[in-house]
Amino acid sequence: MEFIYKGRGISKFIGEGKAIISKKPFSFFGGIDPKTGIIIDRNHDLYGESIVGKVFIFPKGKGSTVGSYIIYQLKKNKKNPNAIINIESEPIIAIGCIIAEIPLVDKLEVNPISNINNGDYLIVDGINGIVRRIIK
Repeated sequence: MEFIYKGRGISKFIGEGKAIISKKPFSFFGGIDPKTGIIIDRNHDLYGESIVGKVFIFPKGKGSTVGSYIIYQLKKNKKNPNAIINIESEPIIAIGCIIAEIPLVDKLEVNPISNINNGDYLIVDGINGIVRRIIK
């Protein structure tokens, strides 16, 4: 079974992987170890989890503009998520994804946090603003 959700493509690349979902806004600066891809913010609901090779879903970014560079560092270290989905993205996340060539989609026609489950397999098309959810 496949579900297709339309939204807004921001970073014009395609990626896929299993979903990892947070209900909290996320700051890449101080929130993640760019050498490992593991969330290090002790106050975050995904503390200790890895985003490497996954589709990272969270409501929106927060924090310092250094976050864009952290996203780029994750990519250079090969510890990046394969794609990011936000409810509504903001410039720090958008710029980071664009320079790191990580697909980014937001403003889906459904709330991704309540309509996608952890571990669901997703294909994120940042070119066309489409997310395909594959359920076997």
